[in-house]
Amino acid sequence: MNKIEIKRLLAQSVSDQIMVLDAVRTADTKAHQDIRVFLTSRGTANTMSFVAKDQCCAVQKLQGDAVVDIRSNDLTSTATVPLTGTSPSFSVNGTECAAFSGCNAVIGHRNGESVESLAEWLQRLHEWHGMNAAIVIERQPPDMVEHAAVRLARALQDRGVAGLRIVLLCAESALGRLETGPEWHPFLAPDAPGKDRMRAPEPDPWTAPLGVSSIYEAIRARFLNTARAVLNLEVCDLVGPLGTRATDCEISETVFDRAVAAPEGYVTLSGRRVYPWSLSAKGESRFSDHICWRFDDMRLHRRWCVAPARVPDGAVWRQTRVFGAHETAARAPFWRCMALRYGVDPAKGQGQVSRIVPKSSLVECPPLLALSARLDAAPKRMPAMTLRSGWQRDGRIAVVSTMKNEGPFLLEWIAYHRSIGVQDFVIYTNDCDDGTDHFLQLLQNKGILQHRDNPYRAVNMKPQHAALAAAETEPLVQHASWLICMDVDEYINIHVGQGHLRDLIAAVPDANMISMTWRLFGNNDISSFEDRFVTEQFTRCAPEMARKPHQAWGFKTLYANLGIFRKMGVHRPKGLQSQLVEDLNWVNGSGLRMPREEYRNAWRSTTKTVGYQLATLNHYAVRSAESFLVKRDRGRVNHVDRDQGSAYWFRMNNNGEEDYSIQKHVPRARAAFDALLSDPAIASAHAKSVAAHRTKIESLCARPAYAQFFEEITGPRMRALSRLHKHFGSSVFFNGPDVVPDSVWTEPVAEDYFLVAQSPKTS
Repeated sequence: MNKIEIKRLLAQSVSDQIMVLDAVRTADTKAHQDIRVFLTSRGTANTMSFVAKDQCCAVQKLQGDAVVDIRSNDLTSTATVPLTGTSPSFSVNGTECAAFSGCNAVIGHRNGESVESLAEWLQRLHEWHGMNAAIVIERQPPDMVEHAAVRLARALQDRGVAGLRIVLLCAESALGRLETGPEWHPFLAPDAPGKDRMRAPEPDPWTAPLGVSSIYEAIRARFLNTARAVLNLEVCDLVGPLGTRATDCEISETVFDRAVAAPEGYVTLSGRRVYPWSLSAKGESRFSDHICWRFDDMRLHRRWCVAPARVPDGAVWRQTRVFGAHETAARAPFWRCMALRYGVDPAKGQGQVSRIVPKSSLVECPPLLALSARLDAAPKRMPAMTLRSGWQRDGRIAVVSTMKNEGPFLLEWIAYHRSIGVQDFVIYTNDCDDGTDHFLQLLQNKGILQHRDNPYRAVNMKPQHAALAAAETEPLVQHASWLICMDVDEYINIHVGQGHLRDLIAAVPDANMISMTWRLFGNNDISSFEDRFVTEQFTRCAPEMARKPHQAWGFKTLYANLGIFRKMGVHRPKGLQSQLVEDLNWVNGSGLRMPREEYRNAWRSTTKTVGYQLATLNHYAVRSAESFLVKRDRGRVNHVDRDQGSAYWFRMNNNGEEDYSIQKHVPRARAAFDALLSDPAIASAHAKSVAAHRTKIESLCARPAYAQFFEEITGPRMRALSRLHKHFGSSVFFNGPDVVPDSVWTEPVAEDYFLVAQSPKTS
């Protein structure tokens, strides 16, 4: 039989911010008693100061808690602790270490896991590691713990588990963090997606993450100081068998043995978070369901196992480590089974796995599959997927784009990219009033591209996102070998071979995704619009290593249409089919592999991933000052509610250096452009778009607000600032040009000068 007892911590508040967690009589004579008191601070401001009195023998503080050793001449079962301003009295518990002497014991923290999960957890530790005693920190009120004890006894009996001594340790007061909501809420789940769109749950100390770190020392003094070895885990943590077992009953090595054999009796456990692929129809989850881990996150959780008799004097037990004991090279792995604790709403039932982890990050874990098979379980597996068949590396390349009032710049952009190997264009327009949509329709009639009206209103999406979703149904997109989403102000600048896309693809023969980082090109101090090639007019740009502003290192991605991702994205394909993650070979603009942690969400380069050796994406975000007036009036494609004012001009107009590398490709683009322009209808449409652009500029300049804005962005201050970007921190770009002192642009600036804004905006 198993012996299951319910014990209570004192958990007695002695002030608004201080709680006596427990008090344990450590020695008892006819003349005095030694008492160890465990105090925890429930507020950040309290320093827990003590009055110097003889009976306060020693005070040890750590992480906001305190352990106080008292020698008292009062032989009753009460004691006082001399805190500044008060000397509260409280009851004292006797030590119960004798009952656990020589045991292999586990301290478990249960906060939301079912009683059935607790029973299985105890069973596995007993079978695989010889655990025969457990102290389970119960986070429920005591009346609920009594019911759990009855159910646990029945569950262990049904599993055939016997011979365990179990203490369910509860408290009259809540032990969680005071200002934090339930631990099961997705907001508290480490990997939950969309937290920026969640509302933090209301505080609930009964179900919040554990907020009393001294509880482990209290358990040690009261129950486990003479145990053979003590393992500290969460009830959702599974420590599998170590080594090989000859039979189901024989254990060759245990985590407890490792602790006893360690030089200082201390072994660190390293755990990875694991998940089910899918839950049962009833929403229940078991350890054996957890067969997946994240391919892009190797962060580990720490727990420990100690042999109390061997750890150095003064070592202190805390939740994640034992302070004062040196780690050994011998470690033990464990699995944190996340669906057992997180994402469970007691009022609503079990949530979906996708609430607590992006499913696009999950892959099956072979060791867990083997362990699940060992348990005779049949978890739901990830569906098998294969790459798209018939794909050809030298097949057609298609561009998907969205436009509004871009007529004057359309023909050069199409000609340039046709000249480097793009065969197909699918272009969506919305709300044009300069003839861009008619121009594109003409080009479709000529067989040059496909033009579509953007359905963003009908589908209630942002224009660019609506276009990409619609493009998924286009035959040109479905049958393309390579795809990229690009804007008309972006030009692929290839630095290998003849500057052709086939040269870029050949330079990285195993790659199926190539990201090209922006290089911001400024207005080159050009104020007036001219009907000339953008690539010839604007030659001043940001340095290659200008990672600020934040937008400077955005990238666009040419990717193989292999089905590795579910859909197109603005900067890269989205919705990774994680079953195919090993087939993904994503490189940067220098042909270097992108790290796995970038696979799902990255949209910009970092100092570790930026590269320009093979290709750059020249980004002509502002063009001339006059054309920028039209761009501002038009509005942004996705961020339609954000003004493209002086702050945007300041960020994107970078004239710090000169770069002519794209010029060698211009003759080929010019030939393609002239060939298109030789068609009278196309030439007429281009001329009309240019005229409409000029007319729009004139009308905007006639407005006082736009005329003033034009004077501002073309004035000496903005012109000077466009060459000083390397001297500004992110906060300067975030706040806008007004935070830059006049002395910065009117006087010479030292090479090492760097400006950081002192008062960033909060709205």
